[in-house]
Amino acid sequence: MTAHFPLMVPGASSTGTHDVHAPFDGSLIATVDVAGASAVETALATAHALYTDRDKWLSAPQRIEILERTAAIMQERADELAIESAREGGKPLIDSQVEVARAIDGVRNCVDCIKENHGTEIPMGINPASMGRMAMTHREPIGVVVAVSAFNHPLNLIIHQVGPAIASGCPVIIKPAGDTPLSCMRFIGILREAGLPAEWCMPMVVTDRNVSTSLVADKRVGFFSFIGSGKVGWSLRSQLAPGARCALEHGGAAPVIVEADADLDDALPLLAKGGFYHAGQVCVSVQRVYAHSSIAKQIAEKIAELGNKMIVGDPTSAETEVGPLIRTREVDRVHEWVEDAIAKGAEKLSGGKKINGGGKAGDTCYAPTVLFNVPDDAIVSKNEIFGPVILVNSYDDMDEAIAKANSLPVAFQASIFTKNIDKAMRAFKRFDASAIMVNDHTAFRVDWMPFAGLRESGHGVGGIPHTFHDMQIEKMLVLRSPEL
Repeated sequence: MTAHFPLMVPGASSTGTHDVHAPFDGSLIATVDVAGASAVETALATAHALYTDRDKWLSAPQRIEILERTAAIMQERADELAIESAREGGKPLIDSQVEVARAIDGVRNCVDCIKENHGTEIPMGINPASMGRMAMTHREPIGVVVAVSAFNHPLNLIIHQVGPAIASGCPVIIKPAGDTPLSCMRFIGILREAGLPAEWCMPMVVTDRNVSTSLVADKRVGFFSFIGSGKVGWSLRSQLAPGARCALEHGGAAPVIVEADADLDDALPLLAKGGFYHAGQVCVSVQRVYAHSSIAKQIAEKIAELGNKMIVGDPTSAETEVGPLIRTREVDRVHEWVEDAIAKGAEKLSGGKKINGGGKAGDTCYAPTVLFNVPDDAIVSKNEIFGPVILVNSYDDMDEAIAKANSLPVAFQASIFTKNIDKAMRAFKRFDASAIMVNDHTAFRVDWMPFAGLRESGHGVGGIPHTFHDMQIEKMLVLRSPEL
């Protein structure tokens, strides 16, 4: 029997149901109740009433206890959570298991944030105007948080948005991606099982774009968290009510430089994993590899060989290394971009073909693809591919490669492989990126580090501790006394 997830907004009614299908074979996984305008209004009114009534705020010990119980329950159900994440999102089970482990650590990280939360002392008594005074700051929740999430990490992204909100003391309304709402619903269910009152975190699937926009643009929203496409994120930011703060996390087209002295035995498996992991559906996936001309073709051929060996297929199978794309139209788009690059002169070394998932959905997977010396005017050279495609281009001068890497309006994470510390530092200083990896792929991330897209790639800084602080305000207390 197909699972059904009811609307999790106390006092609200659904306007219908939304079907959730497995991206690999198109099978129906579950149905989810849909929230309409009335449910959105109920959620906003409830969350705002909680925030404005300070007597109802959850204390730090209460939040710590809830989150610690949540982590413990998640640990007990880790296998179930990983299977669900793999089924609905298409990320292979081996990687979904890692995602669940990260998500559990993320909840624990939220607990650490509460324990380490503090204000600062502001210097006083240092000039005539400040004599007889003492000043300090205290952190408080910023207000109602509205979060809109993406499909590609259906559990861990929710942790990054909901976890810090709960930890900081903010009521939160979360809209998961319509393709992957189930992991979110499971997590919110666990939070409530762990003791979180239902009104403090309300998930909702909204299928009407106007209703979604009204949720985000409402004047009762204190903080807006968005993970998804730049086009949508920047549009929603422009519609926020005055005073609302936000954080946007969009995509990039991650560049890598491989110098002639790089350790290829170490670098090549990392590049293949970084580009083909989750079928390339990661905002910092390896996409553009700039390799020194003396080794460029060798690198391209070796990455192609590694990609050819990867098992593509059912994400719930323990052997699968590359799963499906989230929708068949994405498979078609990726293939069109690859064909465009080949038509303009790129050399295809591997992949370049659609793969049928074996179900009614049709071609749901795409073979790991390597293109060599791709022209600058190819679509894939100018845009985020968000598919299992790696471009390898040769260069003679590293500054030329850096200029190519910096040529797009997106900027996120970048990397360089070299044994020369001076070249590594030159790349670090000259890359337009928020994080530069040395001898590692661009998709490296731990959940407590700052994670920020620059230019069109985002706004604000992600990472659990950074989001936690963004979801608070610093209120200053100034004491005046003749004894000071």
